[in-house]
Amino acid sequence: MDKVVASPELALADIKDGASVALAGFGLAHRFPNSLLYALKDKGTRDLTIVCNSLGAPGEKGQMLVENKQVKKIVAAFSTRAGMKTAAEEQIITGELDVELVPQGILVERCRAGGAGIPAFYSPTGADTDLAAGKDVRYFDGKAHVLEHAIHLDYALLSAYRADRAGNVQFRGGSRNFNPSFAKAARIAIVEVDEILEIGQLPPEQIDLPGIFITRVVKNVHPIDGRTLSRGGKRPADSAREYNGKLGLTRAGIARNAAKIVKSDSYVNLGTGIPTQVSNFLEGRGVWLHAENGVLGYGGMVTGEDIDPDVYNAGGQFVSMVPGTSFFDSVTSFEMARGGHIDTVILGAYEVDEHANVANWSIADARRGGIGGAMDLVAGSADLIIVMEHTDSKYRPKLRRQCTYPLTGKQCVDWVVTDLAVLHWVDGRFVLEAVAPGFTAEEVIALGEMKFDISPTLKTME
Repeated sequence: MDKVVASPELALADIKDGASVALAGFGLAHRFPNSLLYALKDKGTRDLTIVCNSLGAPGEKGQMLVENKQVKKIVAAFSTRAGMKTAAEEQIITGELDVELVPQGILVERCRAGGAGIPAFYSPTGADTDLAAGKDVRYFDGKAHVLEHAIHLDYALLSAYRADRAGNVQFRGGSRNFNPSFAKAARIAIVEVDEILEIGQLPPEQIDLPGIFITRVVKNVHPIDGRTLSRGGKRPADSAREYNGKLGLTRAGIARNAAKIVKSDSYVNLGTGIPTQVSNFLEGRGVWLHAENGVLGYGGMVTGEDIDPDVYNAGGQFVSMVPGTSFFDSVTSFEMARGGHIDTVILGAYEVDEHANVANWSIADARRGGIGGAMDLVAGSADLIIVMEHTDSKYRPKLRRQCTYPLTGKQCVDWVVTDLAVLHWVDGRFVLEAVAPGFTAEEVIALGEMKFDISPTLKTME
């Protein structure tokens, strides 16, 4: 049995108009199947339904197919990204591109179910949010669960480190993520790899995906320097917003104060943005960091010669490995979250309200936004710490009486850390426990809408 195909073009020769195609790849650029994507663009196949975590950055990855008017629908955890204009968003607004937004963990679980012969399942993810509208909701042990249906695919375009001629695949570092579930859901799974081995050269214990799930293997003919892929946030860690003529804490300062809340010897998930910086303030405390792309036990962010292109966090930033680091796929990653194995989750947000609701995925509608893994992460039993600046860039409050944006989770926030304040949810109400140096509790109250109590032992943030 030899599944090696001579070129990406030959590997895609039978894709017809109207096909459903999954695209592997994490964040904006990590381990997308670039050779296959270029070949699919050149082939010009149209009316595609694309299933993916995200389409990547403008002018490349899956965005190329949208720009080339080859896509009629996307099923994704990110249809748009804040501050980034894309052809996808323009076509969503005009109605040219249909969208089904799906939480990241549910996306891979639906694909896994499709490959496992399971037609549907109930999940707590997304209950009490706009994404549950029109779906069957049932209660198990008093908790709402939403019915989700399996995803079946015509094709899956995958990216991996190595494969042998029988289609046995080895992934590298944290780049396994969506590949296994996409492969299992597909009628035809095509993997592009850095290296093709003869059968028997890949040790059995290094086979991460057995060849039974792979239809074709092709050599990657568009290799890129992985060290160039990390695309951090627009705001530097040492930037600080001004309030009433005084500077609040920097973004790094927010992260430092959030790190103080984290319990030692615990498992902690860090979301994108400010949460990723928390990793720089936890050294020596026995904390095991979890990233939704499939890594547990990583260290701080790294640059230069310390970069390994396949070791990155949920924000796509390169991080270090520490003794005990492990890698796994996205299905396993979200089992850890929804199954209650993670102790603390730290996320950014657009808004938090006085009922402990959080909104962090869309400021417009259910077609345009980036859910990522947030809904899955808040569906578990972990303590939830929200980190964010106290107001938005136009000084509109982010601490609300009631969230004005679509909810990510209902009554789930335990702590809020901003550049001005630390609030703790205690007995059904937020309590202000600390304020930034130079600020008063009254100033913090005036810069938001939320009603909260003030601790009798009010402290000053670091």
